[in-house]
Amino acid sequence: MTTLNPSRGRGEPVEPPSITAALADRLRSPLAPYYLLATSTAILVAIGLVMVLSASSIGSYYDSGSSYTVFLNQVVFAGAGVVLCLIGSRLPIGVWKKLGLIGIVAAVGLQALVFTPLGIDWQGNRNWVRLGPFQLQPSEFGKIALVVFGAVVLARKRKVIHRIGHVIVPFVFPFALILIGLVLLGHDLGTALILVAITGGMMFTAGVQARWFIGAGALAGVGVAYLATSSANRMERIAAWIGDSCTNPHVQGCFQKVHAEYALADGGWWGLGLGESREKWGLLPEPHNDFILAIIGEELGLPGTLAVLLLFVVIGYACYRIVAGSPDTFVRIAAAGVMVWLLAQAMLNIGSVIGALPIIGVPLPLVSSGGSALVSALLGMGLLLALARSLPGARESLAAKPSVLRRTLAVLPTPRVGRR
Repeated sequence: MTTLNPSRGRGEPVEPPSITAALADRLRSPLAPYYLLATSTAILVAIGLVMVLSASSIGSYYDSGSSYTVFLNQVVFAGAGVVLCLIGSRLPIGVWKKLGLIGIVAAVGLQALVFTPLGIDWQGNRNWVRLGPFQLQPSEFGKIALVVFGAVVLARKRKVIHRIGHVIVPFVFPFALILIGLVLLGHDLGTALILVAITGGMMFTAGVQARWFIGAGALAGVGVAYLATSSANRMERIAAWIGDSCTNPHVQGCFQKVHAEYALADGGWWGLGLGESREKWGLLPEPHNDFILAIIGEELGLPGTLAVLLLFVVIGYACYRIVAGSPDTFVRIAAAGVMVWLLAQAMLNIGSVIGALPIIGVPLPLVSSGGSALVSALLGMGLLLALARSLPGARESLAAKPSVLRRTLAVLPTPRVGRR
């Protein structure tokens, strides 16, 4: 359909804008990051709930007599996480800043509890705390606490960011180092790597000189190499990763690596169909947790896995828009911290599943089963939504849009008053 352009004369047709031009115009809107984050988060959580139900049904029935036990627990945590996400998205930036110091102190204190009688060991890691009927993984909430506290400190020191002493104290030392050290004492190298990545990404965004990252990167590399070589478990996983084939299924990491590849291979281009996974029948360990992407590939094929990857790309793009478009230093650094957290964790998880990296043992954000990981990730998304609302023009655009209630009432017939 064409339209008429009065400036060109009567009856002269004008072509409507193309789909590409309309999409580009939408993406230029100050509200684009907000809606991209909200939509991608909702879709990832929905995919996660569906796939947790599918991947956990067999193991859940074997353990509890019900195929829905793990799924219903995940629904409860998703509900709590969504509530926190909505609350966090409405908090003013000033309130988030005030929560920085409180959050990091609480995170360090909770992480220290894992070495008390409340702590729980699981598969060689001591990174959980039992609080009444619940089990909590403090390091997951340490990520969001580190982001907010680090953004507050680095934003306040933006004029002296070239002095490394101001960068280190008090962000890196004592809080970040203590938190990372406590996680490492619990033998959770994967989470420690995420915390290191968050710290480095926020410092880079704050403007710390590149030469400091060279030395810090070398020290971190030496530390990771030492931690890897000093653990027989980790060395077996690395050997299984770099080896041409896994002939011994009892080697750590070999069994999971092979069966994850089997799942992806069985899925082929279009997948076996939702609920039709074979590997979840006791073959692939942790199918609903660290290796849920393998079940997605097996049941939903390449379109399913690419959809998950695309959604994380969308989150990364929205975070970049916040970093590039905000005049507030705190907003830029905090958005970069959450972006590094989610994308680095997603890369480690996906790399482990497809065999590009050794099995590290981190969940896929917003998708994998796990209450603490899901709630903390949704809280992080709430922070991102609050940051997106603070972009120039975004709050005014949101205020100008009619609410759902007003739009609903607008289409209802107006009652006539005064007639009988």
